[in-house]
Amino acid sequence: MKLVITNDDGLFAPGVRTLAEALAPFGDITVIAPSREQSGMSHAITVDRPLRMEKMDAIPGFENRCFMVDGTPADCVKMAVHGLGLKPDMVVSGINIGENLGTDVLYSGTVSAAIEAVLLGIPAVAVSQVGGELKYLKTAAEVVSELFRTNVDLLRDQLVPPDGLLNINVPDVEFKALKGIKVTRLGNQEFRNRVEARRDPRGKLYYWMTGARELDEPSDLEVDYYAVQAGYVSITPIHFDLTYHHLIPKLKPHLELEFVPTRED
Repeated sequence: MKLVITNDDGLFAPGVRTLAEALAPFGDITVIAPSREQSGMSHAITVDRPLRMEKMDAIPGFENRCFMVDGTPADCVKMAVHGLGLKPDMVVSGINIGENLGTDVLYSGTVSAAIEAVLLGIPAVAVSQVGGELKYLKTAAEVVSELFRTNVDLLRDQLVPPDGLLNINVPDVEFKALKGIKVTRLGNQEFRNRVEARRDPRGKLYYWMTGARELDEPSDLEVDYYAVQAGYVSITPIHFDLTYHHLIPKLKPHLELEFVPTRED
């Protein structure tokens, strides 16, 4: 099995190293990741300048199989396929340092790298570790290893949708403290955004965007962030067709019309 591993935290981030080591027993791995952190880049691609790619000895044991791209996560997947000519059986994006739950997926470079793979016809999975605590990366790695050990063929051929991906979020606890795995849907809990105005040493104003998701007690364990909050691994199938299909029949009678060409004398 040929695997491409990428992320949005950069080639030298601990998450991508941990993921590569965890998946090493399951196939031939190539790691291709950004040269710097690209969190929040969503599905941006680089079209206004050339891209540069370097082979790097970034991860021990993966010499000659690590590549660094001075672009976005989506760029990395494009470069793996079109730049290196790879034909992977699956792309795994992560392990992201921090969750990608609910509407986070709209901004996430981690998830967008997986989406780019799907657009190129490659099954993909995105993996994130909730909370950003590095000491729990091993938990996320063990979860991914277990999923591949028990379902690797199904993940590649059946369980990962051909026009979507699986978004996996792992709670920030030790593996033995996990309660289990829940297949979930994306939540839409409001994110409390805040923009802080500050001044630099020269007195010029700048702004820093911050915020947090404020959750109640876990109520519906079929929602991704409530499942994670309750101690379960959340696996959400994501379909990126943004069409509001149910609204089309309602709009047609009111908005559809045919323009009749005017005859010029």
